[in-house]
Amino acid sequence: MKATGIVRRVDDLGRIVIPKEIRRTLKIREGDPLEIYTEKDGGVIFRKYSPMSDLQDFAAQICESIGANTGRIAAVSDRDSIIALAGASKRELMDKPNSGALGKLMEERKNYRYTPGDALVRVSDSSDKYHLGVAAPILCQGDLMGCVMLLMDDSSAPMAESDQNLVRTVAGFLGKQMEC
Repeated sequence: MKATGIVRRVDDLGRIVIPKEIRRTLKIREGDPLEIYTEKDGGVIFRKYSPMSDLQDFAAQICESIGANTGRIAAVSDRDSIIALAGASKRELMDKPNSGALGKLMEERKNYRYTPGDALVRVSDSSDKYHLGVAAPILCQGDLMGCVMLLMDDSSAPMAESDQNLVRTVAGFLGKQMEC
């Protein structure tokens, strides 16, 4: 555990304010769920909770299937990073923060399809190699959970409407799985 040097008091309702600097660094937004852990020595750990993490193994299997059947790079992201990937180097993209452009696109809750001449939407600021081909938001009871994507690199063939329909279908399915 890393000390921050910041001390906060518990108020009369049992609340603690997480400092703005820490929220910004960890990309904790208003309304984000936090998981609370306790340690044997009395320590308390708050960890950002991703409902998508419950579906991570399932999402990985879906990505493997999409990749094997389409020859495309398939990925599933929660609101912060890619949690499942097939067809590309996991070291380059897995668990890397989503790019600002991808985050903005997800917040719009619209389907996306790249057409030649459009500005490239990078998946992660840590990699210039991959950009979005098609993407569809994963929504659960109206809340944004993440997105399903097919990625492109410089050698990728253009995305077709069928590719867009595929990610839209998978995103809808994952959203329904989270309702159970």
